Amino acid sequence: MAPSEHIPLDINIKEPRWDQSTFVGRANHFFTVTDPRNILLSDASLENARKIVHDYRQGIVPPGLTEDELWRAKYIYDSAFHPDTGEKMFVIGRMSAQVPMNMTITGCMMTFYRTTPAVLFWQWVNQSFNAVVNYTNRSGDAPITVSQLGTAYVSATTGAVATALGLNSLAKRVSPLVGRFVPFAAVASANCINIPLMRQRELKFGIPVTDEDGNRLGDSSKAAQQAIAQVVISRILMAAPGMAIPPFIMNTLEKKAFLKKFPWMSAPIQVGLVGICLVFATPLCCALFPQKSSMSVSRLEPELQARIKEKSPGLERVYFNKGL
Repeated sequence: MAPSEHIPLDINIKEPRWDQSTFVGRANHFFTVTDPRNILLSDASLENARKIVHDYRQGIVPPGLTEDELWRAKYIYDSAFHPDTGEKMFVIGRMSAQVPMNMTITGCMMTFYRTTPAVLFWQWVNQSFNAVVNYTNRSGDAPITVSQLGTAYVSATTGAVATALGLNSLAKRVSPLVGRFVPFAAVASANCINIPLMRQRELKFGIPVTDEDGNRLGDSSKAAQQAIAQVVISRILMAAPGMAIPPFIMNTLEKKAFLKKFPWMSAPIQVGLVGICLVFATPLCCALFPQKSSMSVSRLEPELQARIKEKSPGLERVYFNKGL
């Protein structure tokens, strides 16, 4: 294919379209990345976007391709392919699946929270989904074995379910409204267990760190610690609006004649309320920290600091993909 006459060949599509040093720029980026419509795209559409992006990086552009179409292809590509490995991500683990999956699971967790079997089932479903998301959006390109993945999943899910059951037993002694917040407390606690366990290989062996131009400098566990802490904070805050606002609304609605007459409507209404919250909370909380996170060289492991100072004496900061 000949180079396009319509767009320049120096557009940096390795980086997001918007300025990632500002919260507004990151929010615009993540509203695009988490767009639920992306999970409806066919394999052919994803492959076409991948081809456009890869070809453009080689200086090959289809005739008539516009800059908006190039950016659209870049965001379709980013929504489905891992930034470090390039592999196509499992569909329910993609960030574009976050809103539909989370609104369904969270809505059901908050509707069916009164009995132990229901708590067990929905917490297990939620932690299984979280495990898929955490693995799919891990940082780095090092493989994880089935054994490591299985151990992490069982540990994380067991810890999360135990936390939920413990909180649920405490909630029986308080008011019904307070009881509605048990799922959020369980999810917040579980995120602190699930994410580090599913990404324990990063904590043990480190994640790739680079200079500002993307040149790899080594692997750092310190960077992994910062990355995982930022993801835990984002995930807890992401869940907060959808799990904190609907309980007040549902507590009021369940006293009204409509839900007394049609109690089966409780779950769909709750799922819808959670969905409205998540449409905004998901991208805005992803935007709290830059995807391309950074830290001072002085905070890295001593041996990595020494290697970096030897190769690049003037370098003060390193960069890494924090995961999502």
